[in-house]
Amino acid sequence: MKFKTNAKCSGCVAAIGVKLNTILKKTEWNINLNSPEKILTVYAAIPAAIVIEAVEAAGYQAEELDV
Repeated sequence: MKFKTNAKCSGCVAAIGVKLNTILKKTEWNINLNSPEKILTVYAAIPAAIVIEAVEAAGYQAEELDV
C-alpha cells in the first residue's frame, strides 16, 4: 500500500515511526522523503485505516493512494 503524507524531514519520519513500529515491523514500512508526495509504502497485509490512524496519532496526515 502507498500513502501520501505530509512528512518533511527525518524527524517527521522518526515520529511517525514510533507509532508505526507498534503495529508493524521496521522492515514493513518506508517513507520516501525524496518524492514530492512523501510516499509511505507499507509492505504488510494490514488495513489501510490502521496505518492512517497510526500516522495521525503521530500528528501527521496520510492519504491512501490508488496504485
